[in-house]
Amino acid sequence: MAPNSKTYDAVIIGSGITGGWAAKELTEKGLNTLVLEAGRTIVPEQDYVEHVPVWELKYRYWDNRFERERTQPVQRECYYACDEYSHKFFVSDVENPYSCDPGKHFSWIRGRQVGGKSITWGRQSYRWSDLDFEANLKDGIAVDWPIRYADIAPWYDYVEEFAGISGQPEGLPQLPDGKFLPPMEMTCVEQDFRDALAKHFDDRIMTIGRSAVLTQVHKGRAACHYCGVCHRGCITQSYFSSLNSTLPAAQKTGRLTIRPYSVVHSLLFDSKTRKVSGVRVIDAQTKNPLECKGRIVFLCASTLESTRILLNSATPEFPNGLANSSGELGHNLMDHHMGAGANGMMPGHEDKMPFGNRPNGIYIPRFRNVKTKQNDFIRGYGYQGGGHREGWSRGMWMTGIGADFKNALRKPGPWRFGVGGFGECLPNHDNYVEVDKEKLDAWGIPTLKIHCAWGPNEHAMSKDISIQAGEMLAAAGAKDIQTYQEISSPGLGIHEMGTGRMGRDPKTSVLNAHNQAHDVKNLFITDGGCMTSSSCVNPSLTYMALTARACDFAVSEMKKNNL
Repeated sequence: MAPNSKTYDAVIIGSGITGGWAAKELTEKGLNTLVLEAGRTIVPEQDYVEHVPVWELKYRYWDNRFERERTQPVQRECYYACDEYSHKFFVSDVENPYSCDPGKHFSWIRGRQVGGKSITWGRQSYRWSDLDFEANLKDGIAVDWPIRYADIAPWYDYVEEFAGISGQPEGLPQLPDGKFLPPMEMTCVEQDFRDALAKHFDDRIMTIGRSAVLTQVHKGRAACHYCGVCHRGCITQSYFSSLNSTLPAAQKTGRLTIRPYSVVHSLLFDSKTRKVSGVRVIDAQTKNPLECKGRIVFLCASTLESTRILLNSATPEFPNGLANSSGELGHNLMDHHMGAGANGMMPGHEDKMPFGNRPNGIYIPRFRNVKTKQNDFIRGYGYQGGGHREGWSRGMWMTGIGADFKNALRKPGPWRFGVGGFGECLPNHDNYVEVDKEKLDAWGIPTLKIHCAWGPNEHAMSKDISIQAGEMLAAAGAKDIQTYQEISSPGLGIHEMGTGRMGRDPKTSVLNAHNQAHDVKNLFITDGGCMTSSSCVNPSLTYMALTARACDFAVSEMKKNNL
């Protein structure tokens, strides 16, 4: 391989939520930093298409389904986001294959471009609590987190103040409050539902979602104008992404170099110093190999991709993957399970309409196994959802014909309210990934084989999610209630975690309390791979806080000549 002559202070692999934060923090602390991104550069003025009218699309938003099924059969499983507008923000499954056990499925949703999946993420931003950080120890499962809420709380403050998180303080110990911008408003039926929960249940409340979407001008970015199609990009920069926020901040320092089309093959390990000396890269366009040198390396490529890189970086000292003396690398894969909930029609309020297309929903925080113990399962779940009024599209599922039918659809339909659960997944050593050397991607790099399935605890929890959703709707006076429980395949939560967990003991974990590899002191992993358990709330805010915290530690160690 032809080496790059320049040695950077830091090399970051990945430019998504954690890669962007690492770039901002390290450059602002004085480090000349290289960011390696496997995909292309994004030009918002050309690539963001949130306001392109449907009649200007080639397939009028009906999409070329044959093409999606051929090139993106996995990516198109991603709720509604991988559509004719935004499928370009998702990878080609043909170029990026992987495999699973026969009869099992893991939906690996990926985005390869500058900004990564931060362009299409759901933006829900919640703090973890000590209920989460202490769970493994109390339940006697896996290993204990090496940190507690007090260790990360200042860093939650730090990233929230920069990113801009709108939300409502509620004073709940299981869902700590943060540094919030003004909350978005609930609809009238959501207010009714919140009141009904307060009246009929003493263990649960409903709040507006805590979202990385601005409700006022913040750090030079405009407030959201409620167009509601955030997965297509945001030309006003009203939601947080690395492309909108952290990468521009890093570029302002003059110390950032971004190299797109850089597919990382593996890391270079110096057996004499027992440090990573650089990164092996395949140019995505020419497929030529090169090497990039750095004093420290931050792996921020996403949970499974970072793990694949380490597994492909095996050396005589680490034959089962770099920094894997514990044998835990690749194991304990987690995601949030979905697919259970309920919806129904909410009578009344026929004289009211929602304002705009709010890019946020409601949140019902965890109430199971908080104050009292549940018999059927451990840990807990939260609900996301919301209330809306049906529009003309309801006619697609109604019988009717003629002028009277069409005129009826000009009027808004009834109010509906629905909630779906996000449940915690337990860490399990038998949920793991390994390298498949026989199956290569488009750049000749060995791919992953994923072994993952839900256990009895997840299935029992999913059943309770459905039952409780129906009971809450009934208490709120909903009609025509429909409950459902069809647990999603692992991966579809798009919150994959674990496989490179933090811990106190190098014999049972990959990383220490500062996201530093036990075995390789100048290597840090701050994406979802570092997680020791999964909580039930969206994890991205925690990734951000851990990244900022790890960068502060790394620079401190560099100044002490410890790295």
